[in-house]
Amino acid sequence: MKTMKIQLAFSSFIFLLFSPFFAAFSSAQDFDFFYFVQQWPGSYCDTRKSCCYPTTGKPEADFGIHGLWPNYKSGAYPSNCDPDSPYQSSTINDLIESLQREWPTLSCPSSDGNPFWEHEWEKHGTCSESVLDQHAYFKATLDLKNKINLLQILNDAGIKPDGGYYSVSSIKDAINKATGFTPWIECNVDEARNRQLYQVYMCVDTSATNLIECPVFPRGKCSDQIEFPPF
Repeated sequence: MKTMKIQLAFSSFIFLLFSPFFAAFSSAQDFDFFYFVQQWPGSYCDTRKSCCYPTTGKPEADFGIHGLWPNYKSGAYPSNCDPDSPYQSSTINDLIESLQREWPTLSCPSSDGNPFWEHEWEKHGTCSESVLDQHAYFKATLDLKNKINLLQILNDAGIKPDGGYYSVSSIKDAINKATGFTPWIECNVDEARNRQLYQVYMCVDTSATNLIECPVFPRGKCSDQIEFPPF
């Protein structure tokens, strides 16, 4: 009996010791959907913190990719799932030109984009490795950007980056009408504390291919009327 108790105690110790490893491994394999997030550069730059253009030059006046983020239906999300899978720019050499155009960095100090892409892969991309390796992750994200032309969708609805104010409901309706799915709108504030159109979230299935209705939306809210600043 004493031997059995010792074995049970040892088994419990081993489980507690390695449970963080198993949890991390599980999170790398298990998620419910992706958030595909596009960002308006005019709103990123029109803040007290301002922005820095990439070393490759000022990006086009278009929505840029922020990321493709695995998420759970609970609203939680996995992150930094595989420290043994570091970002390697050599694996995406054929995508660099497209990434510089569609996924530019605006953070300071200026860079060529690699620090931004490294962060996105290691924080978010490693949590989708069960379905997407590094090249496939970036390629799938670029394909989604080509599929969802937000600026054209909004322009067609008379919603333009002219410094004017538009209702959040009209922005959502325009995107829903064009894509068939409901977006989530994130706002930030300019130097005068006016709320402005900052990011648009769309939900994507676990193959990173098809849009779906969002199982859950992020927290946060905008004013009824928000600014769409120029860039």
